[in-house]
Amino acid sequence: MLAGSRILLAFAAAAVCSAVTQAADPNEAEYRAGKNFIATQVYSAADDQKILKAFEGLRVADVVDGMDFVGLQNVGLMDPEIHPLWKDPVTYTHRFIGIAVTVRYVPTQLPPLGGGHSYADFRAAESKWYNERSFEPFVPLIRPGTVVVIDEAPNADVGSIGSNNIMNFKLLGAVGVITDATARDTDEVITEKMPLYLRNVGRGIRPGRNEVESVNRPVVVGGVLVNPGDVIVADGDGVVVVPRAVALAVAEYAHKILDGHKEGRRRLYKRLGLPPDKSVE
Repeated sequence: MLAGSRILLAFAAAAVCSAVTQAADPNEAEYRAGKNFIATQVYSAADDQKILKAFEGLRVADVVDGMDFVGLQNVGLMDPEIHPLWKDPVTYTHRFIGIAVTVRYVPTQLPPLGGGHSYADFRAAESKWYNERSFEPFVPLIRPGTVVVIDEAPNADVGSIGSNNIMNFKLLGAVGVITDATARDTDEVITEKMPLYLRNVGRGIRPGRNEVESVNRPVVVGGVLVNPGDVIVADGDGVVVVPRAVALAVAEYAHKILDGHKEGRRRLYKRLGLPPDKSVE
């Protein structure tokens, strides 16, 4: 009984100490209000262009070899379910290399827009949702070489990307879009030939389904961390994310691998009597 009492007293003392420690934590109010612990690094357009030039012509396979070289085996490889909506097997226009601009959408806790509205009232409700709860704060950040990376509401049949806004992104300089969820108007997107990598096809729109949570913050897409400013390489093999800090070292190694690979295949093409194509230029 005495031993049991001592154990109870020890637990009580520990609980009191813990409570005192928590009460005395000077960061409590700051943390309770919400705090981000990973800083967003900001890079100039000139910095981005230098990186893009270094990665020019590289494939996902070469970049993955470069990631191995810098000690990041199996890091940055998005889930294979994140795949290109369309492929161009001749000139490879579905491929892209770009710099990440990120956005995160979350499932809404608000009720749906509901029925029974007039056409004008329903469209006004949709517009209000778009403008106040599920807008596109990343659009002003798009510049030549941008990849829009969307951490989307999971399991929501919501096409945050469609044939209209994706062309606006292209007009502003975006080279591709990646979403962890769905997109809609996919027939038209294929016709428009804007590179889009996605998990599934969607049908719905954002109002009544999701809300924007943050812009240009770290996100998780395809199971991997994407920081704003990271290098994204996408092709028929999938998507790889290269941390900005190691990007130049990865690119240098990857080009050596690619050069050797092309040379070997050119010799094989010649022996097989095949005409050269874009893949061995």
